Amino acid sequence: MLDDPTTAAAWPTAYPQGYAVVDVETTGLSSHDRIVSAAVYRLDARGEVEDHWYTLVNPERDPGPVWIHGLTADMLASAPVFPDVAAEFSARLQDRVLVAHNAFFDWSMISREYARAERTAPVRQRLCTIALARELRLPLPNMKLESLAAHFGVVQRQAHNALDDARVLAEAFRPSLHTAAEQGVRLPLLECRPLVEWTSPAPASPSGATPRIGRQASYGWRPSRKRPACPYPNPGRYEPDEPLKQGMRVAFSGDTSVERELLEDRTTEAGLHVATSVSRLTSLLVTNDPDAGTSKVAKARAYGTPVVDEAAFTQLLRDVAPADPPVRPANG
Repeated sequence: MLDDPTTAAAWPTAYPQGYAVVDVETTGLSSHDRIVSAAVYRLDARGEVEDHWYTLVNPERDPGPVWIHGLTADMLASAPVFPDVAAEFSARLQDRVLVAHNAFFDWSMISREYARAERTAPVRQRLCTIALARELRLPLPNMKLESLAAHFGVVQRQAHNALDDARVLAEAFRPSLHTAAEQGVRLPLLECRPLVEWTSPAPASPSGATPRIGRQASYGWRPSRKRPACPYPNPGRYEPDEPLKQGMRVAFSGDTSVERELLEDRTTEAGLHVATSVSRLTSLLVTNDPDAGTSKVAKARAYGTPVVDEAAFTQLLRDVAPADPPVRPANG
């Protein structure tokens, strides 16, 4: 057996002391969707597996894309609801960095479930393995989990099964972590702050019936803080090799190296409009994973919306063109 070049003396002292590799399967991709299964592999400071945990979760609604995650309503009917597994989930996450493939999505779904249960997830930092793969410049054809697994010779047995996806990611994360340590790469750690606030349920109806959890009419997500409206009109789509122009509508999808809220603040300060969804009016989509199957990426592809990664967008933010002056009506 070859000696590990990352000896105790060489291992970066700034690296975390433990990780929780997480995968969740959900009823969909929106802020109102729910978790239907979750898995956690706990790893030590060097990425060695300590233990693993898996649970089904009753989403208290239809299970969504059964053809993807394979979990039917009948299979989930007797599963515990999220508040019943929150304490065990917390014990698995406590004092560890959350690791996931497209960690922004997993963290968003987890934090919302905790908010619904009126609890707080014990997670302070997250690490996205997509961002780490980019930092390491791994020669991957795309940023899908299957490509990362194949690169490290990890065999997937059941894609979109939370337990197997978490296992695969844990096995691929360990060599990634050791490569980062050998190269002295700073891990792309991001702070985990609640992204949104869960509003109170609407009052019971006159008949006394309590609205079902998950119905948009009764519950809703709202931004943690409201940004001022963009004062400039939308000049249209971004044109490659041209500067951004004030008033353009910019949407974001997936995890980012810079904290998302900070990146959106910079976008707003530059005179651009931060869009929460992609439509025909969207000027530009920013994503580090253009091959992801998210609704925003799919819509951008359908509408022909230009797509750039975070690094290119950060460069564009340095030189945003001023908005066109308003057209003055001719004197009669």
